[in-house]
Amino acid sequence: MRRELTLAAKVLNIIVTGVGGQGNVLASQVIATAAVDSGYYVSVGETFGASQRGGSVASHIRVSQIKPYGPLIPRGEADFILGFEPLETLRTFRDFGNSSTQVIMNIRPNYPLGVLLNEDHYPDIAVLTGGLRRKSQRLWDLEATELAVGLGLPVGTNMVMTGAFAGVYALQIQLETYETILKGMFDREILTLNLAAFRAGVKAVTI
Repeated sequence: MRRELTLAAKVLNIIVTGVGGQGNVLASQVIATAAVDSGYYVSVGETFGASQRGGSVASHIRVSQIKPYGPLIPRGEADFILGFEPLETLRTFRDFGNSSTQVIMNIRPNYPLGVLLNEDHYPDIAVLTGGLRRKSQRLWDLEATELAVGLGLPVGTNMVMTGAFAGVYALQIQLETYETILKGMFDREILTLNLAAFRAGVKAVTI
């Protein structure tokens, strides 16, 4: 039986994955805070060590109405993967995904040094996306980085992706809850750009 992505389940397992420097840890903090502020039990765990620029980083978020759960999601039990980088998204899905997992993926690659030096191969994005689409319950593939750059916020991929997650209502949390958190995190000068990026992410999954 397909597992519905609602809090009717005992626990909702979310993985935010990417590489260091993309802001995916901040995105996970916003999502976790929104869940806490909405009255849920939330556990967060970071894997793959320190979030060094260019290194793999994943945050596990476990949300429940019943009780706190351990911070790390068991293999094969992710309900939702928020992927900031295509290859990291694929790797995370292979380890933690299943046929009921839903995925939001930024399709802009972050090429490793070996690829840039023509020593390694990076998978074709169309092939990678097609594979995820077939194996997951649903895939939203977004030009999140391009949207952020177009808004004048080159480092705003994380806010676009956070908005996309909020926009699919996997946690049944109102958008205003997320925006209130952002208003408490950013100074006025940069808040407008971050809110615009967040709203662009919402729009990208709802049109």
